[in-house]
Formats: sequence, C-alpha cells, structure tokens
Amino acid sequence: MRTRHRNRGLSTIAGITLAALVVGFIVTQLQHAQREPLLPLRDASLIRAQAADKQLDPALIAAVIYAESKFEPRTSSAGALGLMQILPETADFIAGKSGGVRFTTSDLATPSINLAYGSWYLRYLLHHYNGRELPAIAAYNAGLANVDRWLAHAGGSLAVGDIPFPETQAYVQRVLQAQHEYRATYPSQLGLR
Repeated sequence: MRTRHRNRGLSTIAGITLAALVVGFIVTQLQHAQREPLLPLRDASLIRAQAADKQLDPALIAAVIYAESKFEPRTSSAGALGLMQILPETADFIAGKSGGVRFTTSDLATPSINLAYGSWYLRYLLHHYNGRELPAIAAYNAGLANVDRWLAHAGGSLAVGDIPFPETQAYVQRVLQAQHEYRATYPSQLGLR
C-alpha cells in the first residue's frame, strides 16, 4: 500500500512539475509573441545598410516602415507599395533623381529596392528641411507642398499641433514614438551600439 501511495505521490509531483514547466514555457512564448507583433523588426540588415548609405538613423527608417506597413508589404488603398509604402509617382521621381534607369513600379515589391527608395526619399526630405525630422516625417505622409505651406504659415518652425491634417499629426506622433521605441528595443539589431 505504501508503495502505491508513494508512486501516486511521485506521479502527482512529476505531473505538477511538468505542468509548471509547460505553463512557464507558454508564458515566455506569449511574452515574446506580444512584444514582437507590437514592435516588429524585419530586414534589419537592409535597414542598417540603407541607414549607413544615406546617413540616416536606422531607428527612423524602422519607425517609418512600422508606421507605413508594420513590416507587412502590401498595396495601400491609395496605391502606395511595399514596406515603406511608396507611391508609383514618388518612385518615378526618386528614380529620376537618383539615377535609376531600369526602374519599374513592380520593383517596389522587392524589399531591398523599396527600402533603398524610401530611405533615399527620407534623406531628400531631411535635406530639404535642413535636417529637421518633424517636417520631413510630415512630408513623407502629406507631401512637400503641404508641409512647405504649413511651415510658411507657422513662421518657419513646425510643431505637431501646427499640422492641420489629423492623419498627419497622428502619423508624425506614431513615427517619433516608434523611433524612440526602436532605439530602446533593438539597439544591436539596428547597429546603434
């Protein structure tokens, strides 16, 4: 009798231990799964390469990708394509300015090309706004003409509250917040260390 009770006791302890291990594993996986979809990062080597080539903050590139597509390349309702959601007419402009001679719109589905074009455009916008990120980010969403007009109306200095488009206000805030979070969450993956 004692052996049977002892075996049952050992079986119960083994079962509880196994259950605890399984629960611990599941909790760990859920924690990782919760963090990853909230702040995904893919193509980090491409982001690092474009950041180095275009002298950009890799966290800014990741943040724009996050705000544009959450790293899920697709076509928007406006016709923007790929990770950085580039409109075909913007891509034609970029191709002409950057020397792209064999560009076709379908190339924007290729992550390396999409990142190269989107990063080139970010650098172009930052140059246009003398390195100021806020108007460059706003222009990535709303266009140069709008942001130039807003800057003129605001006396040359643009704050988020000066942006009259609620969508662009939210976009700028989302990119700036994501940039901060990417720097904190993925410093080694983005080459920030």
